[in-house]
Amino acid sequence: MKVFEFQCASGHRFEGWFESDADWRDQQRRGLLECPLCGDREVRRIPSAAHLAKSGSEADRSAHTEGAPRPGDAAIAQWLHAVRQWVHQSEDVGERFPAEVRRMAKGEIDPRQIRGRASLEEAEALLDEGIPILPLPPGVDEPLH
Repeated sequence: MKVFEFQCASGHRFEGWFESDADWRDQQRRGLLECPLCGDREVRRIPSAAHLAKSGSEADRSAHTEGAPRPGDAAIAQWLHAVRQWVHQSEDVGERFPAEVRRMAKGEIDPRQIRGRASLEEAEALLDEGIPILPLPPGVDEPLH
């Protein structure tokens, strides 16, 4: 098993595990590699710490850590992946969201996975009515940078 370090165009660093150099090259050629944080497919292999010569200069040390994963990045990437999957499987009802979710809660229409927009007041009213909703950050249906 080979472990390589990659960086996307947005500067996120991450590891990839491959059976061989040929496996990595094949996946790169077919466009299968993507950043787990933002979904960017413009990734390049960078030298990993195991292959870097040690240097005593502060500039060398800071250059290596700039853009490096922080604690929790893997959990954030997993969460973003799960949310993006849900977003792509749900129906965007736009401004009709409060009305649609109320109709589902009252049994007027069959439940389904929806997403849309609601003002802060509308969202608070839905929660006060006991209707569970989950606010999502803007742009979650697009790659985040």
